[in-house]
Amino acid sequence: MSKPNNVNRRRFVARSVVRSVAGSLALPGLPSLMSRSSANDAFQNKAAALDSQAADAGPDFDARRFVAVGNLLGFQQKHFFPETTGSEYEETTLLNPLADNRDQMTVYRGLDHGLRGGHFAVHTFLSGVLHHESKNRRDGNVTLDQLIADQVGTQTRFPSLTVGSEGGIHGGCQMSWTKSGVRVPPITGPADLFSRLFVTESADRQARRAKENSLQASILDSIRDEARSLSKRVNHEDKNKLDEYFSSIRDVEKRLAGRQQWSDQPKPKAPFDKPADTNTVDDLPMLYELIALALQTDSTRVATLEIGGSFLPQNLGIDKSYHSLSHHGNDKDAVANLITLETYQLEQFGKFLTRLAGITDGQQSLLDSTAVLFGSGMGNGSSHSNIDLPIVLAGGGYGTGTFKKVKSDGIGKVPLCNLYVDIAQRMGVDTQSFGNSTGTFA
Repeated sequence: MSKPNNVNRRRFVARSVVRSVAGSLALPGLPSLMSRSSANDAFQNKAAALDSQAADAGPDFDARRFVAVGNLLGFQQKHFFPETTGSEYEETTLLNPLADNRDQMTVYRGLDHGLRGGHFAVHTFLSGVLHHESKNRRDGNVTLDQLIADQVGTQTRFPSLTVGSEGGIHGGCQMSWTKSGVRVPPITGPADLFSRLFVTESADRQARRAKENSLQASILDSIRDEARSLSKRVNHEDKNKLDEYFSSIRDVEKRLAGRQQWSDQPKPKAPFDKPADTNTVDDLPMLYELIALALQTDSTRVATLEIGGSFLPQNLGIDKSYHSLSHHGNDKDAVANLITLETYQLEQFGKFLTRLAGITDGQQSLLDSTAVLFGSGMGNGSSHSNIDLPIVLAGGGYGTGTFKKVKSDGIGKVPLCNLYVDIAQRMGVDTQSFGNSTGTFA
């Protein structure tokens, strides 16, 4: 039997992983060099060194911003969607909490990713691509927030902020994914989010982080140089793979440069004392407030919030499991409990929109310069359906005050990713496609 290190050499492709501020860089398979394993040992050693040293993960760009909020179990469609399209749509039970923001948002029906997968497909909310089907895609299952962060992220201290839970279905928040197929781990409570935004690290910690940054940059330089050397000895097909790898390296370098740029810059002054973590239900208003402050202080221009497994009905006086309630089978009591949970979520979202609308951003409000997406990757939790997703898009030029219903099947079906292309373009991303889009949303 071969020794493990020999297996690793023969399969250096799968093992050469560079963990960095952008996640992981996996060297692509190079069949034309697989027989020369010794030529690749340096890649393994340097990648391992970088992995062991990985740290925690006035702008000149038109300061547009993007926030996405999603929950794991969807909303009651009968109580969410209106019947009348256009600007005269009626207020439904679940849209009523957004009445004060009606003129600053658009409600959509018929949009989805055309996927099946139940709870697993929920994680495609911002990508339109199932994780296990992303390996052969150039951008993998990158999510909209990370696509935008790659464009504007280096202009702020935090390229993006991902807020969510590490508990619940499938082991935690999977709302955000990088191009290299790495889940972006969430900030799990207001205490940690507050510290990242406002608490300055100790001098010792800053020194250690500077040393880590320098070491990572040095190793990355060496890996890039050796990749260039390899490119001279591979065939045409493998060279194309290496070209994609170089692109990934450049993305990591850009993230690393951004982190170095902000390492010695003072953080904004905290507007209040550090909050304590209680529970997701009670913490939700503070999480929204901190995201608003992150945008206002230009600490980031991209943020996501997932309301997931740690959102417990018990904290709203409902002694039931959220997951089991979602499989309501039209039971009146279960639906009533769900409407209580979902109404609370929409109330807090509405207050967030009002908060952004009240913050001045130049000649407009912060809501005017921020596209805020709200919805879920689950259409009907009771039947595990991922179609006909609940979608609200506010601010950022999307304040039409209308309800739009699009063709949801057959020829002319409009994928949700078409809307994502439009959002990305407004954020300055030069793209004509995203996920499973068929064009730009009209």
